Amino acid sequence: MEKVYLIVRLRGQADTHHSVKRTLELLKLHKVNHAVVYKADATIEGMLKKAKDKVTWGEITKEDLVHLIRKRGELYGKGRKVTDEYIKANTAYKSIEAFVDAVFEGTAKISDIPEIQPVFRLSPPRRGFKSLKNPWGRKGSLGYRADAMSELLVRMA
Repeated sequence: MEKVYLIVRLRGQADTHHSVKRTLELLKLHKVNHAVVYKADATIEGMLKKAKDKVTWGEITKEDLVHLIRKRGELYGKGRKVTDEYIKANTAYKSIEAFVDAVFEGTAKISDIPEIQPVFRLSPPRRGFKSLKNPWGRKGSLGYRADAMSELLVRMA
């Protein structure tokens, strides 16, 4: 089973070094409260270390990814949501759950769904962030948060 990261941008562009801006562009994180899902590998790890002062990330569970795709997954075009029927008609998978299982096995990725938006637009978290200047280990909200990503996703989705 592959490690899959949910990466959420928490801070804007002011006073950002150009190399960090470029890294955020490559991660497709153009705006605050946008989230992306990537398989963990050395390239992504390096990009996350570079952008650690602007984003938070952690492992996502299958149940959380299914919830995220159902609630915040959008297709190109106004108001088009990702549904089980759309997945069945346009991919080799029978449902969102089957697709997410393939993502965790490493045989599929989110971009395999045709016409899906590359980012998930989230709401600001209920009860706010702890601190947008300190890392997760020092009572902040930035950086790697391991399994605590589920708690943030529930507050933002």
